[in-house]
Order: sequence, then structure tokens, then C-alpha cells
Amino acid sequence: MTLERDTIKTAIRQKVIDLANKLGEDASDISDEDIIPATGALDSAAILELVVWYEKTYDFPLKQEEINIDNLGSINAMADFLLARKSG
Repeated sequence: MTLERDTIKTAIRQKVIDLANKLGEDASDISDEDIIPATGALDSAAILELVVWYEKTYDFPLKQEEINIDNLGSINAMADFLLARKSG
């Protein structure tokens, strides 16, 4: 699978929007830099669902210590972390 940053970001953004919609929230204006938990669009269960989706979609098992705001807090952070780990 070829990983392109814009494609990854688009997929993550769409997943966030879909999860927010299930909760009756509108996340369509989320930016790449927004800290996802701070937006209030997703509850803790939806954030966990996002992380599980991320791991499965990109065949990217995370270590406990990697699950943090620096790596997974925003769309940009998630895309950059994935690309850095997959290229290294």
C-alpha cells in the first residue's frame, strides 16, 4: 500500500466526521491542526473507535506508550506519526 499524506488525512478526517455524526455532532469543519479530543465532537468511546480504526486500516499496531496527544491528537499528528513509523 502506498501511503500519501493527503490521502491519509482525508481518510482520518472522514472517519472523525462519521463518528461525530453518529453522536449527533458536526465535525465537518475540523481542521488538520485541531486537537480532536478538545473539539468535543467525539466522546471517549468514539476516540477509542478512531484509534482502533487507525490501527486496522493502516495495519499499524500501536504500543501503549504511543497512544498520546503528540502522536494521535490531530489529523496532522496521526498522518505524520503513521508515515514516520512506516518509513522507519
